[in-house]
Amino acid sequence: MTQTDETAGRSGRDEPIRVLIVDDHALIRRSLDLALAAEPDMEVVGEASDGREAVELADRLLPDVVLMDVRMPRQSGIEATRAIKASVPSSRIIMLTVSDEEEDLFEAIKAGATGYLLKDVQIDEVPDAVRGVHEGQSLINPAMAAKLISEFANMSRKEAERPPQLPVPRLTDREMEVLRLVAKGMNNREIAKQLFISENTVKNHVRNILEKLQLHSRMEAVVYAVRERLLEIT
Repeated sequence: MTQTDETAGRSGRDEPIRVLIVDDHALIRRSLDLALAAEPDMEVVGEASDGREAVELADRLLPDVVLMDVRMPRQSGIEATRAIKASVPSSRIIMLTVSDEEEDLFEAIKAGATGYLLKDVQIDEVPDAVRGVHEGQSLINPAMAAKLISEFANMSRKEAERPPQLPVPRLTDREMEVLRLVAKGMNNREIAKQLFISENTVKNHVRNILEKLQLHSRMEAVVYAVRERLLEIT
């Protein structure tokens, strides 16, 4: 079996993962491009130096994954993330940041980003991060997950008086269990261990949850479930 065959088998897809790189520093774009170009299951379809250009390219290229700098001229990574998730909701967005303490990063996750990578990460870790988010995982550390959960809890309390606007799709008991663990920031492997099921079964449950709720990311599912009071977080 060739390296390409092995990688395709591991990722479970025939087409390469289409990646858009967005950063205002040419050297960082070049480094990311070189790291991803070496992977047979990935294709860098475009590069942008600011948020506005990123939105235009995403609309045209329909990338699977976007590596997005948080702070850029003309249009920030947060604004670009919000715009891309509105126009190309299937795209997964990874924020590139110098610190995981930035308030901007929290806002970016709320805007629809799937997670983040620190810019001092080992460059050979980037391809696995791209594969992970493409398969539905979130790149969020426990501290960030806790902060998001607190935000969701506040959202739930603020909207406690609001009646549901539409009938919500019914999730199975097992799907609700999976959703609660997703809300705790667990990845697929941790959820599988907690529920004594396979990682593939977890992936299938997450996929079914997103299809039923007509959403595109795990974080969107948690926000939706809290808002519609399908899930209570304390």
